[in-house]
Amino acid sequence: MPSPHHVHELRGGARLVLEAMPERHSTSVVLMFAGGSRLEDDRLGGVSHFIEHLYFKGTRRRPSSKQIADAIEGVGGFINASTDKELTAYWVRVPAEHTSLGVDVLFDIVANSRLDAADVEKERVVILDELRMYQDQPQELVQNLFEELIWPGHPLGRDIAGTEASVSRLTRDDILEYADAHYRLPNLVIGAAGSLDMAGTVDMVARGLSLRADPDGAISPSPPAPLDSPRVLVRRRDTEQAHVCLGARALSYLDPDRYALDLFNTVLGEGMSSRLFLNIRERLGLAYDVHSFTQKHRDTGYLGVYVGVEPRKAPDAANAVMAELRGMGEAEVSDEELARAKEFTKGRLRLELETTNGVAFWLTYQQLLLGSIKSIDEELSLVDAVTAEDVRRVAKQVLSGPMQMSVVGPFPRDSAFRLAIGA
Repeated sequence: MPSPHHVHELRGGARLVLEAMPERHSTSVVLMFAGGSRLEDDRLGGVSHFIEHLYFKGTRRRPSSKQIADAIEGVGGFINASTDKELTAYWVRVPAEHTSLGVDVLFDIVANSRLDAADVEKERVVILDELRMYQDQPQELVQNLFEELIWPGHPLGRDIAGTEASVSRLTRDDILEYADAHYRLPNLVIGAAGSLDMAGTVDMVARGLSLRADPDGAISPSPPAPLDSPRVLVRRRDTEQAHVCLGARALSYLDPDRYALDLFNTVLGEGMSSRLFLNIRERLGLAYDVHSFTQKHRDTGYLGVYVGVEPRKAPDAANAVMAELRGMGEAEVSDEELARAKEFTKGRLRLELETTNGVAFWLTYQQLLLGSIKSIDEELSLVDAVTAEDVRRVAKQVLSGPMQMSVVGPFPRDSAFRLAIGA
């Protein structure tokens, strides 16, 4: 069966991935650049996120954020961007007949932004307010603290938006230099999906490639150092609910066992039929919100569990979560649990790929970070191939590492939480 997507090598090392979805009425286009907050040192912390904000403030052809928004929203479309730790993405979704407009606006903002000095100062205030907002949101804060524990002293452990200190000292020259170094064609993958003309889309994208074509010569990011002991970090806040994150280092997105890890995570804490939900919430009544999650990067990752719980029950909830984790590493999952987890995982993937936006991101992400693209059928077959023994083996491997725990709540001491993870 021929592949539904097509990869085109473009001038300067950029790559374009296309998938026609003729039954749709829209087209989505994604410009995805390798590099994000992981490439920043402490002095430049948050510069990738800062640039993402500034690129929507105005270009030489569209001098204001309103003109950028009006161009896309004026035809009923959507435009947005996001900064991650290993990539930065700009995307647009428009009615199919306005695909050329969407491509033009995206290339305009990444290649022709003014990066005006006044905009830098105004956006600095906005980003500092954003950072302070996260400090006031305990669910956000507890996960940021957890990542500090998982990757101590490493850029992966820093908030993508940086710190108040780093954002306050970034200069316009810093921003210009960093953007010039990283927004280059060898670092770029463009993905497009929807009701589009293949040859016409290749042509319009090729015309938009005005970024520099020479590589930036950046050094590959260094991996985080190993963790040698369990640790607990408590941030005292007078909250009505305690917020707890705990977990351990896990696998990268290049590890062939990542499918077993995802099924382990699903059995453990995805959805209302997961072990955590059934035991921590339904059977014990310890928490309203309890779930698990994974994060994967090129050379590392983690498995985490979040619990939102009444403060006096927080130590009991932490101990109950640890008991569930130990159970995952000591016994195979049942046939029923594994079958449910597989259908959950496959169903979620199919639903994500129903939209042109989902397909465009799927193609672009794989090409940029993995270097090749699996079809949905190939991906589903890899999920189906995972055995109960694979899940138990990966669970045991992950849980053999030192556990880390962050806590936000009205706690003067951390002793009860340290006891829970053996710190």
